[in-house]
Amino acid sequence: MISVRALTRLYGDFTAVDRISFEVKPGEVLGLVGPNGAGKTTTLRCLSGIIAPSAGSVTIAGHDIQKDGVAAKRALAFIPDEPHLFDHLTVEEHLRFIARVYGVADAEQRMQPLLDEFEIADKRRALSTELSRGMKQKLAIACGLLHEPSVLILDEPLTGLDPGGIRRMRATIANRAKAGAAVILSSHLLTLVEALCAKVFIIRRGSCVAFGTLDEIVATHAELAGLSLEDVFMALTGASEGAPTA
Repeated sequence: MISVRALTRLYGDFTAVDRISFEVKPGEVLGLVGPNGAGKTTTLRCLSGIIAPSAGSVTIAGHDIQKDGVAAKRALAFIPDEPHLFDHLTVEEHLRFIARVYGVADAEQRMQPLLDEFEIADKRRALSTELSRGMKQKLAIACGLLHEPSVLILDEPLTGLDPGGIRRMRATIANRAKAGAAVILSSHLLTLVEALCAKVFIIRRGSCVAFGTLDEIVATHAELAGLSLEDVFMALTGASEGAPTA
């Protein structure tokens, strides 16, 4: 479970995230969407423990990310939009390294299904520098899933993937949620968010614009009745929004 209470993040006098609150229960997929500069990446970095909130709290699987960071991070996987890999490690060596970090005793048994799932088994001995952008993304996701986290935080996970890879990644997200993981998916592909996410959190200029199922959001904005998530998003955030990414 993910619990966020009055999360605030300041950069000097600039408020990147302003007192946002939400929960994601086991088995749920929450879509975090907003224009460029809305505060999505800052929010995800606070949730994953990369940066500390200025105020408020984040609880991951029952552990406060600031007070009990090791236990919280052991329960989660954060997949950023840009894969960060080691140049001098092969695909297999990346997975074995992650296994040691998380203390995964049966890593060898878990590795092969992941290599097959992401279709990188034939690259197992290739260095990360020899991989295409899409292959690097698949490896980063496989590394994130190796310790079977109960919380998944995904920032634009489909970047670099071909249509086949996108379809498989959609299945991966749905299957992990079905198995009980709490998932946050941040993506500009609103059709993907609409297809996978039970609830949506729309953020603009660091603040919550709307939160709930699409039906719940529309119910509070009668003028949006019958619209797709993309149209609802455009109406609530403004089509021309475009500040620097926060």
